[in-house]
Amino acid sequence: MQINRIKSIFLATVFFLVSLFHIPVNAQGEELDYNELYSLSCALIDGDTGRILYEKDGYTKRPMASTTKIMTLILTLEYGDIDELVTISSYASKMPDVQLHIKEGEQYYLKDLCYSLILESHNDVAVAIAEHIGGDVKGFADMMNKKSRELGLSNTYFITPNGLDEKNENGTHSTTAVDLARLMKYCVMDSPAKDEFINICQTQTYSFYDYSGERSFQVNNKNAFLDMMEGVIAGKTGFTADAGYCYVAALNKDDKTYVIALLGCGWPNNKNYKWLDSKKLFDYGIENYSFKSATDSVTPMKQIYIKHGTPEEYIDTYIEDYINIIVSDEEKIALEYNVPDCLSPPIKKGQCVGYIDIIIDNSLFKTINVYSSDTVYEKDYRYYLDMILYTIF
Repeated sequence: MQINRIKSIFLATVFFLVSLFHIPVNAQGEELDYNELYSLSCALIDGDTGRILYEKDGYTKRPMASTTKIMTLILTLEYGDIDELVTISSYASKMPDVQLHIKEGEQYYLKDLCYSLILESHNDVAVAIAEHIGGDVKGFADMMNKKSRELGLSNTYFITPNGLDEKNENGTHSTTAVDLARLMKYCVMDSPAKDEFINICQTQTYSFYDYSGERSFQVNNKNAFLDMMEGVIAGKTGFTADAGYCYVAALNKDDKTYVIALLGCGWPNNKNYKWLDSKKLFDYGIENYSFKSATDSVTPMKQIYIKHGTPEEYIDTYIEDYINIIVSDEEKIALEYNVPDCLSPPIKKGQCVGYIDIIIDNSLFKTINVYSSDTVYEKDYRYYLDMILYTIF
């Protein structure tokens, strides 16, 4: 109880200091000034759609430090069995700080190592997990890079599972703020293992033993921002000499999910810069963005003339995608219809006959399909024969 009380006092003090130095976000509808942010690169995205709401050098590649470990965790949860035993190698046991100080030959349940990985960011544990899931570190890095390609993270390159600064013949272990935010979006919104991922990220304290029961451990969550702002659902800090302080986090408020990523947010003696920038970005999203309907059940739809069609010469159309987007008051949503005036039969009910582009401030946001409401056949020789016979008889 005394430890918890000390922890609460510490977190309250940190938040008080953050509040002292906090520069208020601009009035609603105004852009957040680059100069108000300490991060060299940062991004704020919509957790539902991945749309970028704000970025500062968001496409510049930079080292990502231990924010890497969100990829390590999500791959572990998706491809591993958390009830399996992990045997510690000599290589894993020799990783530099931060360490759990696991020893060669020891065994641990994979589930326990996942908590150690995220809560206290242990580098030796990250390598032990990578070797278990990928066969070795290179094999796991290949899995990380394959996943990046699948998610469209074209400016991200992984070499290590722990985020230590590293280079090889193919490049530097690095990402961009936009890519990192979209990776976190996947982890908390899209992955089949999202619930387990969030549960681990939100755990404050976790205790476990090695398989033999001879060594006991307690790991405590180092993501202090969990207690600084209501609605934080996941987050991961990071620091290396090259990367500086980094942070990636997701927050849910009023049925909206926001994701931020910060790279190069100060170096030693400026450890709290990342909390300041995080609050500014989340506040900016919360105060400036709200839901608007782009398409719904009353979206105007076009009729299409079917030349030589039967039984109808015109068909109605419909859409299946009803799109709600979080946008600012200044952003304008427009629909561009790419639906032909005329088509030739046959046309089947439910067949795609065109599409609609959803445009936000002159930029393409999404394309949705337009479908036929009717089935129409061609007026072939049998049709005309039937008409002749009908007319005669």
